[in-house]
Amino acid sequence: MEVSADDRLDFGKMGYGCQHYRRRCRIRASCCNEIYPCRHCHNEATSVMSRPFDRHELNRFDVKQVVCAVCDTEQPVARVCTNCGVNMGEYFCEICKFFDDDIEKGQFHCEDCGICRVGGRENYFHCKKCGSCYSVNLRDNHSCIENSMQHHCPICYEFLFDTLKDVAVMKCGHTMHRECYFEMIKRDKYCCPICSKSVTDMSKAWKQLDEEIEATVMPEEYRHKKVWILCNDCNDTTEAYFHIIGQKCCHCQSYNTRAIAPPVLPQ
Repeated sequence: MEVSADDRLDFGKMGYGCQHYRRRCRIRASCCNEIYPCRHCHNEATSVMSRPFDRHELNRFDVKQVVCAVCDTEQPVARVCTNCGVNMGEYFCEICKFFDDDIEKGQFHCEDCGICRVGGRENYFHCKKCGSCYSVNLRDNHSCIENSMQHHCPICYEFLFDTLKDVAVMKCGHTMHRECYFEMIKRDKYCCPICSKSVTDMSKAWKQLDEEIEATVMPEEYRHKKVWILCNDCNDTTEAYFHIIGQKCCHCQSYNTRAIAPPVLPQ
């Protein structure tokens, strides 16, 4: 029975791969000359090596050779196996040396990021200042911070720019993994771990604190005491009445404040 060219290309689709990607090839790591299912499998394996100096990560752009998972033929990076003619990845990026059979992810290569992203090109735009692709819902609707994705998640410390996990962009413009963000909120932490600004609307919480302060009378010796505070939300510095529950910023009405030393006046 004759097999069509299209059937040959699709042979084994979604039947090979690893926990990270479904693909019909393995890669030879140029850094250590070992064969792994994908870049992430390599990095996970090398990150736990007993000798610290042996630990290293694979540069995706340095991959030169791949091994077909169907016929086991090693060859230069290409979409179609030179021996058995199968597609080694339904999605293929020659720049990133990236293969993936699961095209429902909506993979696309961003020229500005320099790497492949998932989620559909139509759903993302590249923010030049932040230096990364963001959801179109954030276009003209986020605080730009230069290279905001070129750092580690402040919670789990995984590098964010090429992470496989969803990323949350907070009101202040800083970023972290979405799952880390919700874990932080679940633990009643509502300030950005980087800049200390409130990450959500706190107006109801501030109103509750107003009521608590009104119901909690301070002892006489503290009743008229004033302290200097810095507001983490609006960055205003002001003098406020001290209270054990908190000090309120008179500029933005936030209780996300901290006591500071009095300003030094010019002589």
